[in-house]
Amino acid sequence: MSLIGTLIGYALSVFLLFLIARLIVDWIITLSSSPADWVYKARDVTHKLTEPVIAPVRRVLPPIRAGNIGIDLAFTIVFIAALVLQSIAFSL
Repeated sequence: MSLIGTLIGYALSVFLLFLIARLIVDWIITLSSSPADWVYKARDVTHKLTEPVIAPVRRVLPPIRAGNIGIDLAFTIVFIAALVLQSIAFSL
């Protein structure tokens, strides 16, 4: 295992944690009637860290509307791509 592959793998692991945090915070905001202030601050942080990667994918593949629900496939594709790249990086 090379040092560069390991570092890239760990960087992708941190990015995946931010994606999971973004998912959880977005669900808290969606499901809560009045979320606490820290939830909005956490949302700002997670979106600032993950949106530069998700936004280009979202321009190519916009969210799918199903009635009042929007399914963001860009998030899912970025999450799966990060998992695949992480496994490749750790195997180098």
